[in-house]
Amino acid sequence: MKIDYAKIPASDRYKLMAQSVVPRPIAWIVTEDEGVLNLAPFSYFTPLSSEPATLIVSVGHRPDGTPKDTLANLRKHGRCTLCLVSPELLEPMHYSSKALSHEESEVKHFDIPMTGIFEGFPPMVEGAPSAFACTLLQEVDLEGSKTRPLILKIEEQHIDESCVVNPERLYLDCDLIARVGPNYARLGERIKAPEIPE
Repeated sequence: MKIDYAKIPASDRYKLMAQSVVPRPIAWIVTEDEGVLNLAPFSYFTPLSSEPATLIVSVGHRPDGTPKDTLANLRKHGRCTLCLVSPELLEPMHYSSKALSHEESEVKHFDIPMTGIFEGFPPMVEGAPSAFACTLLQEVDLEGSKTRPLILKIEEQHIDESCVVNPERLYLDCDLIARVGPNYARLGERIKAPEIPE
């Protein structure tokens, strides 16, 4: 089966991509504006570079074409706290994908506990296994696209002690939730990397 992406609608391209590129990590992003905390998950997300330390996440627009709160808040304030999601946080993370008005906080609506950890940045979700304090480095203009890839520079990272396997070598092992098509998944069996022959 061969599919010409130029001949199918964007909705079908999304379905194919979302079910082929798996698993996709989830960026649960906290932004703030006028005292209102916005919390929303995004699964078009991945590390981009370690120098500079950056992540990239694609943020869509609302059905009426206006920017989602995450994008609007980042454009205005340039800062966010990006949390990763453990299995215990799957339900509130999924709930927070619900579209609310700009004046309404997902944190308050769904009673999601938060904790301040990074000075000058929004709080992180309490219990998140890891979180990044990020500044908006660059917004990418994709011609004809309704999504805006955002390059976020990592300023600081919080890691729960339970994830640290070897502090000296910075080995981590966190149980994280990923997106697989329309559903979620946990990582299964870890497979040791084979030795590369001489």
